[in-house]
Amino acid sequence: MLGWRKVVSSGRGVVEPPTRLITPGLRGFKQFLMRGNIVDLAIAVVVGTAFTAVVQSLVKNILTPLIAAIGGEPDFSSLTFTINDSKFRYGTFINDVIAFVVVAAVIYFVIVLPLAKANEMRQRGEEPEPQEEPAISDEAKLLTEIRDLLAANNNPAAAPLAGQPPQYG
Repeated sequence: MLGWRKVVSSGRGVVEPPTRLITPGLRGFKQFLMRGNIVDLAIAVVVGTAFTAVVQSLVKNILTPLIAAIGGEPDFSSLTFTINDSKFRYGTFINDVIAFVVVAAVIYFVIVLPLAKANEMRQRGEEPEPQEEPAISDEAKLLTEIRDLLAANNNPAAAPLAGQPPQYG
């Protein structure tokens, strides 16, 4: 037993105490959590979940009964057909398609369309900035000249560069 303690104590200089390893890691994790992106993402997930519940309630409690009043069927999940003792529930699929279409329409008309109109109104007062050609760096100019020289050397019939005599094979 005494020999084990000697081995353990001899290695203590190599291994850092746990607080030196954990504290920077926790500090970095806290910074990661407090960044705006992660907080915005968490808020978006929570609001999206609540919004989904509202839209599903709209579909289930208002639109499906409305469709039932027009079509005579309050819930399509009872619609099935059977082939070789396999039951196909196409009515449930119809319910899900209706829910998807309504969710997509609500998202478009409540979120996408108003944001697009707001961006359009904001940009109406601003003139678009003229597009400038990007400045060509010295390296790009040099590479262009090298490319032109190589093309001229490979094709003797090509027009010579300005100030240079044509070179033949």
